[in-house]
Amino acid sequence: MPADVAYLHESQLQPGELRALFEAQRQAYTAHPMPAAEQRRQWLKALQEVLSNERQALIDAIRQDFSHRSADETLLAELMPSLHGIHYARRHLTGWMKPSRRKVGLAFQPASAKVVYQPLGVVGIIVPWNYPLFLAIGPLVGALSAGNRVMLKLSEATPATGLLLKQLLARVFPQDLVCVVLGEAEVGMAFSRLPFDHLLFTGATSIGKHVMRAAAENLTPVTLELGGKSPAIVSVDVPARDAAERIAFGKTLNAGQTCVAPDYVLVPQNRVAEFVEAYREAVRRFYPTLADNPDYTAIINDRQLARLNGYISDATSKGALLIELFEQGQDRRMAHSVLLNVSDEMTVMQDEIFGPLLPIVPYENLDQAFAYINRRPRPLALYYFGYNKAEQQRVLHETHSGGVCLNDTLLHVAQDDMPFGGIGASGMGHYHGHEGFLTFSKAKGVLAKQRFNAAKLIYPPYGKPLQKLIQKLFVR
Repeated sequence: MPADVAYLHESQLQPGELRALFEAQRQAYTAHPMPAAEQRRQWLKALQEVLSNERQALIDAIRQDFSHRSADETLLAELMPSLHGIHYARRHLTGWMKPSRRKVGLAFQPASAKVVYQPLGVVGIIVPWNYPLFLAIGPLVGALSAGNRVMLKLSEATPATGLLLKQLLARVFPQDLVCVVLGEAEVGMAFSRLPFDHLLFTGATSIGKHVMRAAAENLTPVTLELGGKSPAIVSVDVPARDAAERIAFGKTLNAGQTCVAPDYVLVPQNRVAEFVEAYREAVRRFYPTLADNPDYTAIINDRQLARLNGYISDATSKGALLIELFEQGQDRRMAHSVLLNVSDEMTVMQDEIFGPLLPIVPYENLDQAFAYINRRPRPLALYYFGYNKAEQQRVLHETHSGGVCLNDTLLHVAQDDMPFGGIGASGMGHYHGHEGFLTFSKAKGVLAKQRFNAAKLIYPPYGKPLQKLIQKLFVR
């Protein structure tokens, strides 16, 4: 057993210890229920500095967990958006915290109204294995910006990253402000049963249902980021090279182990061969070989690799044509492949793929493509490739998804000033930027009156002439 895995097992918390951590955070919140903006900025600055100073250690830990993870992908997809998100929150925090003035109706004057944004209390965050840094830091930034105490449950599939993040966060935060919980699935379920003031889960839809069910026992509100089968649509006239290159980037990043990776591509029937060739060229241009290629990430573990190989076996046994774009790699570096002749009976067309397999689905017209998407559970992302503005508007108005990229993939997630979240089977709620601050805040409506009280004019007993005049003026 590797040292980090052994230590992870030894450091697994018992239910009583988990509850004690929660109670310590609850007491700390009660003692300081409304941290000032400067205090919150100091928290964010400390987080920014420790991540920046320890970037190489984080790259190494993530690489160890994956057996091989591209250092550039970790920088691009984990460290950069984490640091940018912190910087954005620090810069805008004062404006977010400022009470929002609201109008008071004439009938209720004199009075003032405002919305005060108050920390919720103790927030729980359950982090998946595919982006163990960014998917921990992103919601952590929102929760700290809103003034909360935070408990993070890291995935047991990334023990080296979990241990390192636990050590780094303990260096800059006391446990009653931010703490990291490590452990196997049973710890995760015990974690989801704690009476948090908000719980955010990122992961599989099947597990999300269990998390939501556990949270319901405490009426804990949840944000669920669940993924799903995110489609890409290639239009009838977009240059194949443009679409193929951008889809290839979104599908090959992290070897396809991305919740918003293109899961399948809808291609006009008469352009399938053209697209496949353009896609092959793009992927081979990115990764001329798999052997010892530092840029190509491995599948996280043997269990996930077996799952992906199972999809291939099931699909090919049911008539799919597998087109391998590489020779099979070593150390779980799975060859990127395209699947043709797919059908709904195949498991690969039912489950989120989360790996380097790309099914191609032909379509005859845009109405048919929309119908195909809309018959299925709503995805976390949708990608459209075509430069016709009218068709772009149709995509936005006639399909549902958590987010959309027009003529690109993935990069909507990295925008600090846009919410990120799913819909339906792909999740509920959203975070990032201002929306993250709002998700982890209570927007409390406040109506304020001073000494003079005009409302007494409508107090009982009823039927007085002035009351009848008020009713005539305002009840209409």
